Amino acid sequence: MRMILLLCILCLMTSTAHNQAAGVPGPPGPSGPAGPAGPRGFPGERGAPGPRGMTGFPGPPGPAAFCGQDNFGPIMEELETLKSLVKSKLTINYDFVRSVGQKYFVSNKEMGSFSRAVEFCSQRGLELALPQNEEENNILTQVFVESNENAWINVNNKAVGNSEADMKNQHLVFTKWGEGQPDKSIQDTGCTMLSENGVWKVTPECSLNAYIICQI
Repeated sequence: MRMILLLCILCLMTSTAHNQAAGVPGPPGPSGPAGPAGPRGFPGERGAPGPRGMTGFPGPPGPAAFCGQDNFGPIMEELETLKSLVKSKLTINYDFVRSVGQKYFVSNKEMGSFSRAVEFCSQRGLELALPQNEEENNILTQVFVESNENAWINVNNKAVGNSEADMKNQHLVFTKWGEGQPDKSIQDTGCTMLSENGVWKVTPECSLNAYIICQI
């Protein structure tokens, strides 16, 4: 009987313990010691790109373009003034000065061999004259003060086969060969002259005296 009573009391205690609410949690314990530092010098992996930002505001309008005759007028006046100054300076240094477009032909009306003509122009930072069109070709003849005169022009002088190129071996864009020219019977050095009537001819006598005209 006593044993049964004890069992009943234990059952009641167990049932009461399971139905009892949990108590208030105690305060947190102290922090544990810090762990060892990780390795240095090794950056972490790059994160994913962020979202695209907002579109910025449009910038201010740019300056007005140069178009139309009114805008080009002042510029053309400045160019003409500069061109006039260049021509004035050239006139001080040379007896013969002619302008065609952006090109100038200059000469002191000296005469010499072909090699002397090339050297004369090169020493002044210029090139031996070479007309590029009919107008330039005709202007070069204005250097002549007497008839039956010639002027050297900047055509390749290695052989007649190269007479379609200049001294830099660039193809000629304009030619005005006289009848039977270039003379294919000239197998070695042949130098090109501009005659008083404006036609070109090759001569094997590169030591002849002819007018020296340079271009800039």
